[in-house]
Amino acid sequence: MHARGFAAPFSQPANCMNRLAGTDSLYLRQHATNPVDWWPWSDEALAVARRHDRPVLLSIGYAACHWCHVMAHESFADSEVAAEMNAHFVCIKLDREQRPDLDQAYQRAQFLLNDRAGGWPLTAFLDPHTLFPIFIGTYFPPQPRHGLPAFRQVLAAVASAWRDQRDAISRQMLQWRDELSRELSDAGTADAPADPLPLAMNQLAAQFDCDRGGHRGAPKFPHCSELELLLDLVADDAPDAEAARIMVQTTLDAMARGGLRDPLDGGFFRYCVDDDWTIPHFEKMLYDNAQMIPLYAGAARLLDRMDYGRVARDCAHWVRSTLGLPQGLWASSLDADSPGGEGAYYVWTPALVAAALPDANEMAVASRRFGFDRPFNFEGRAWHLRILHEAPLQGDAAESAVCGALLRARSERPPPARDDKALTGWNALAIAGALRAARMLDDAALAAPARSALDALRDLAWRNGVLVAQADSTSGMRAFLDDHAYLLDAILQSLGWQWRDADLVWATSLAQALCDHFEDAERGGFFFSALEHHAPMGRQRSFEDTSQPNGNAVAATALMQLGHLRGEPHWIDVAHRALSAGLSSLGTHPAAGATLLRAWRHLQHPPPQIVVRAAPSDRENWRAAVRLLPRGFECYVIPDGAAALPPALAARAYEPGGIAYWCEGFTCRTPITHPNELQATLRNRSPGTLPPDAARQ
Repeated sequence: MHARGFAAPFSQPANCMNRLAGTDSLYLRQHATNPVDWWPWSDEALAVARRHDRPVLLSIGYAACHWCHVMAHESFADSEVAAEMNAHFVCIKLDREQRPDLDQAYQRAQFLLNDRAGGWPLTAFLDPHTLFPIFIGTYFPPQPRHGLPAFRQVLAAVASAWRDQRDAISRQMLQWRDELSRELSDAGTADAPADPLPLAMNQLAAQFDCDRGGHRGAPKFPHCSELELLLDLVADDAPDAEAARIMVQTTLDAMARGGLRDPLDGGFFRYCVDDDWTIPHFEKMLYDNAQMIPLYAGAARLLDRMDYGRVARDCAHWVRSTLGLPQGLWASSLDADSPGGEGAYYVWTPALVAAALPDANEMAVASRRFGFDRPFNFEGRAWHLRILHEAPLQGDAAESAVCGALLRARSERPPPARDDKALTGWNALAIAGALRAARMLDDAALAAPARSALDALRDLAWRNGVLVAQADSTSGMRAFLDDHAYLLDAILQSLGWQWRDADLVWATSLAQALCDHFEDAERGGFFFSALEHHAPMGRQRSFEDTSQPNGNAVAATALMQLGHLRGEPHWIDVAHRALSAGLSSLGTHPAAGATLLRAWRHLQHPPPQIVVRAAPSDRENWRAAVRLLPRGFECYVIPDGAAALPPALAARAYEPGGIAYWCEGFTCRTPITHPNELQATLRNRSPGTLPPDAARQ
C-alpha cells in the first residue's frame, strides 16, 4: 500500500503560505503553511540576509523525522514564535536528503563546536556573510527542560548578540574557523597500522553486545557495513572467523526477531531506542532496507540459514510494494509519525488485537508468536510486535493466517506519509543490494525490478553526461560522491547479472565523472561535494561509515573492479591513493571504516574475476556453472558478439562452446573450456589463493 495520506503530522495555520509550497521536497512542503517566513536554501535567500545584515536561521531535517515534527508543532506553527523568527532572521528550511553536503558541513560544525554529535532537527544560526555558525544546536523545546533552553530564549540571545556583541561574535567565529581548518588539514596525517584489521576486530569485539547483538547500550542501530566485513572474515576463514560468525549471527537474529523489523510487511525501521531491540523510532528509510537485503541474503548462503533468505526476500518485497514509484524507482522513506502520534500505525492495544483476531484459536497462535499474553512493551498501554516464536521455514498455515489478518486490520488505519523523492544514491544502493541478493539466493525475481530501476536512473538521472542527485527533480542539482559511487557499483552488479555493452560504456563514463569532479588530487581520495556545490566551510572528505557505506570506500572498490574488468590499471591507482588516504585518516580507530577495510582487503587480495565468453546456445550451461558463486567472486558472462570491448577484455576471445577466463588482479590461469570444469574448480576454491598454473596476464 502506498502511504500518502499524512503529509503534515503537525497542526498549522491555514491562512499562511510561504515559499515552500511549490518545492519538490515533502519535508519543505510540510512547512508551507507555517507562519514562519521560510525560504528554501537559495542564492536569493542568502542575498536577502546579506543585504539586510540579518543572521540566517537554518533549520535542517527530513520528512520522516519524528523530532523534526515535534519542534515544528511546538515552535514553527506558533505565531508568536514565528513572529520573533521573522523579525530577526532570514529563515531557511533545508531537506537534508536533498543537500547532504550542507547537512554534513553543519553537523560537523555542531560536533566540533559543542563536542557532541548532532542529529535532526539541526538548528544553526549563521553569519550571512560567511555562512559560518554563530550558534548551533539540535532540538530546542518551547519551555526550558532537560538542560535545554527554550527556543524563544535561544532566538532572543542570538538576536541580542548579533545586535550588541558583533566584535565578540567575529572573534569567536575566527577561533572556530581556525579549529575547523586544523581539523580538516589534520585529516589523513595519522600513522596507520600496517595491518589495520586486527585492531579493528578488537574494537568491534569491545563494543559488541554479547547478549543482545549490535553495539552495547542504547540506542541500537543496524551497522550493516560492519556486519558485511565480519561476513567477509567468515567467508575467508580468517583467524577471527568464529568470533565474527558469533557477532553476525547474534545481531542478525536480534534484528530480525526484535522490534527493528516489521514482521507483518518485512520492512526494517531506522533504529531502536532501547538496548533490547524492542521499540524503534518508527521511520522506515530506503537506505536502511537497501543494505539489509544483501546482508541477510549473504548470511543465508554463508551461514546456511535459509530463514535469513526469507528475511531478505520479505524486505525486498516491502521495498517494491510500499516504496515503488510509477517510473520504476523507489521512494525515500515512510514517516515516523501518523495520525495518533509516533508509532500509532504499528502498535496494538488489546481492543485492536481482539477486533483483528476474533477467533480464539487465532488469538492463541498470535499470543504465542507475538506475546499478546505478556505485559505491554509500548508506553505501558500497547504492544509493538516482536517475534517470540519463529514459524517453520516452510511456513505455518495458522501463523500465516494470523499475520495476514493483522496486516489487513492494520491497513485500515490512517497510514504514515511517504516521501516520494527518488534520490539517485539511495536508489542505486537498493539496486546494487537487490542484485547482490539475487545472485546469492539465485533468485531472478529480485533482479528484475532492480534492473528496471537502473534503466530508470539512466533515463532520469543521467542527463547529458551529468548525474543529478534527485532523479525526479527539475532542479538538475549535480549528484554527490555517494551518488556516483553507489551507481557505479550498481552498474557493475548489473553487468554481473546480465551483460549489456551499453552498461560498460556508462560505467566508464560515470567513473571518469567521479574522478574529474570529486578526486582530491593532492592527498588522494574523494571530496563529498563538487566545486559546483559551493560547500560552506570548504569541501569535506570522509572515510568513515555512517548509516550508509562510505562513499570513498565504495568508489575505491568499484574503481578496482572496473580497472580489473577493463584491464586498465589507472583506475586501480586512483583507488589505491584513496585507500591509503583513508587508512591514514582513520588512524587508530579503523573500526569506524568497515567499508574502507573491505576495500583495502580487496586491494591486498584482488577477488577472483571470471569472464565467460559464450554464444546464446551455450550461455545457460555456463550460467548454471556459476549460479552460486562463492562470496567475494566476480563473474561476467559476455556474449560472443559483444561490441566495443576494451582491448584487454576483447583479448579474452570467444571460442566455440564457450570459454572461461579466471583472473585474480592481473594474474590469470589457463582458460577453462567446459562448464563442468569451472563448476568443479569453484567448489574447491576460495578467494585469495592463486591456482598453481597462474600466469601473468
